[in-house]
Amino acid sequence: MIMGYARVSAIDQHEDRQIREMLACGVKEENIYLDKMSGKNFQRPAYKKMLQKVKRGDVIILKSIDRLGRNYHQIQSEWKRITRELGVDIKVLDMPLLDTTKSKDLLGTFISDIVLQMLSFVAENERTNIKQRQAEGIKIAREKGTRFGRPPMEVPENYLDYYLRWKKKEISAKEGAEKCNIPVWAFYRIGKKLAK
Repeated sequence: MIMGYARVSAIDQHEDRQIREMLACGVKEENIYLDKMSGKNFQRPAYKKMLQKVKRGDVIILKSIDRLGRNYHQIQSEWKRITRELGVDIKVLDMPLLDTTKSKDLLGTFISDIVLQMLSFVAENERTNIKQRQAEGIKIAREKGTRFGRPPMEVPENYLDYYLRWKKKEISAKEGAEKCNIPVWAFYRIGKKLAK
């Protein structure tokens, strides 16, 4: 059986290009597994499900090696587990040299191993670069005054009166929140900030 594995790092990213190429290679749509999450490890639901279904002699098709993962050592280890322990072939569309369905002799295996090491290094290096660019972008944005996270909570004008009454146990937090026209969790959160 031929299976396809596609991955995008975020829910709002599109997997169409990966899926289209797999379909063109003869992978049936029901045999394509898709995860929408980071490739930092292999704890991915669709990936795990696919590996539970593969059998010796099956083929897994990937668009590129970084769709498998972005951790150098984990990619190496997972590749060996799939190809050697499970007896499943892997074909990487963007890199024809990474195709274990061909050249199963010593030279073919040697070339695949070298290419795999190089590409898995590039994948992890790109992940490191992405993190660094994000950190630099956030730092620059903060220096320019951009705020991250929730906007500061507006404190209702009548909050202090009801907060003090609540502290004296004259009213419940729910009553205080209703009088201030805010949720109960906000009534507590503002109180915590005032107590500091």
